[in-house]
Amino acid sequence: MTDKQYKKIVLAYSGGLDTSVIIHWLKAHYNCDIIAVTANVGQEDELEGLEEKALKTGASKFYLAEVEEEFVYDSIFPTLKAGAIYENKYLLGTATARPVIAKALVEIAKQEGADAICHGCTGKGNDQVRFEMGIKALAPELDIIAPWRTWEITSREEAIDYAEKHEIPLKISRETNYSKDKNLWHLSHEGLDLEDPLNEPKYHSILEMSVTPEKAPDKPTYVSIDFEQGVPVAIDGKELGGVELIKALNKIGGENAIGILDMIENRLVGMKSRGVYETPGGTLLYFAHEQLEMITLDKETLQYKQELAQKYANIIYNGQYFTPLKQALDAFINETQQTVTGTVKLKLYKGNMIVSSVDSPYSLYSEAFATFDDDDVYNQGDAAGFINLYGLSSVIHAEMKKKTQLAKQVNSSFILKEEGIKA
Repeated sequence: MTDKQYKKIVLAYSGGLDTSVIIHWLKAHYNCDIIAVTANVGQEDELEGLEEKALKTGASKFYLAEVEEEFVYDSIFPTLKAGAIYENKYLLGTATARPVIAKALVEIAKQEGADAICHGCTGKGNDQVRFEMGIKALAPELDIIAPWRTWEITSREEAIDYAEKHEIPLKISRETNYSKDKNLWHLSHEGLDLEDPLNEPKYHSILEMSVTPEKAPDKPTYVSIDFEQGVPVAIDGKELGGVELIKALNKIGGENAIGILDMIENRLVGMKSRGVYETPGGTLLYFAHEQLEMITLDKETLQYKQELAQKYANIIYNGQYFTPLKQALDAFINETQQTVTGTVKLKLYKGNMIVSSVDSPYSLYSEAFATFDDDDVYNQGDAAGFINLYGLSSVIHAEMKKKTQLAKQVNSSFILKEEGIKA
């Protein structure tokens, strides 16, 4: 038995390998009520049978927290508006879901009068930080239990052994023992053969949201996406709520092999890890949103926002969702999105996204000024004065170099003469 005892422990429960084993382990070590909490962030079929399984394996109570809408509007869309992409590749599918789940865990823990919250994250991963940063920000008085950092189990293989020994049902086998995370925004795959970068992913067997380019249609698919102040609101002219819109784009993108990513990323804890990500709808939204910003944001705002996007991505990836800096950046980003309204039409073909058209009532693109044909709005002669002023510092610098180079030559010649005299 452990030294500290609890009356109630709230467990972040997915029904996967780790949390299936953890219910039994918590019951054996703490002999208290275990309240299993699953947050619905769009796992769909993975939610089936969870309550029955949780109760059968030792949970006293089960909650299904319906947070799908909150996930979309409070986490996904703000990150999309920021243009935040971790290390220029990862669309933060797991990272964006964790703060919403942590908030649900805290709310239920307070409602139930629990003393601790438990999660199934390993001591090597990012999610332990994301969950615990959220819990500490929202309920610092609650203890946090992380079995993977303390128990005797050291691998997923041993976790399967534990499950088999205690007759805990699992949906996986040793051959399909990938570590997966699924939600409305994405599906990630890690572990097994993917741990060796020399191995090409077995796309034919692991992909669930997408098809490979080889299996995508031989004809292009067109899709248009409407945005209002940076938020997607319609597909092909049909208005949809955020959840349904992402689901629809997941289907369209998945059918056209959009959003398949094989990436080696830098984890927060210091090591590199490899994952295969499927983010079909999210990839379409990021690309379309970027095109719309290109015509609706001025140069200085766009470029400064692109710099902040990297910081925002790190904030989300590193579990700093509930921080003053994140709130401040959201205020800036929301201001930039006031004119990001319009329609982007994309042509999809075997994993490729091609811009078909972009239109906005707030477009800063002016054909009258940009045209190569005759115009009566732009005086090309004005460019000479502009370039003279713009290049003035370069001219002054060049003159300085010329003078100092001449001085060096004179000095060098004098030294040579002096040495000749001495010789």
